[in-house]
Amino acid sequence: MNDETLTAWRALLNAHARITGEVEHALREAGLPPLGWYDVLWPLQRAPQHRLRAGALTDQTTLSRTGLTRLIDRLEREGLVRREPAPEDRRGSYVVITPAGGRLLRSMWPVYERVLDGAVAARLSDPNGLTRLLEPLGRKP
Repeated sequence: MNDETLTAWRALLNAHARITGEVEHALREAGLPPLGWYDVLWPLQRAPQHRLRAGALTDQTTLSRTGLTRLIDRLEREGLVRREPAPEDRRGSYVVITPAGGRLLRSMWPVYERVLDGAVAARLSDPNGLTRLLEPLGRKP
């Protein structure tokens, strides 16, 4: 690996850590739960019928399968998601966002958006260019 590639990689990691830290701080200051909650609720809100299998949800978050299972348990206790049996697979289930989960997601977004606007959007001349670069890197092979 050449120095330029390593420098770019380190810049991406540092930017992610700094911005994630800012979002976490802003959410905490607003009396809202951590960013991980948003990152689980968002793909559920966008999914057809607002539900996903746990494996599909793992693919759309940065959490490990174990970490995701623990967080889903917590979100379920809080009434933000529920599990529903998968009729096509008796051993499997869907994770479904509840109306309370949708409300929480909507209350978290303005705080998250404010940080992203200041940290990312204000600095990009072409946000789609960054998306085109990063999306393929985030997909599993």
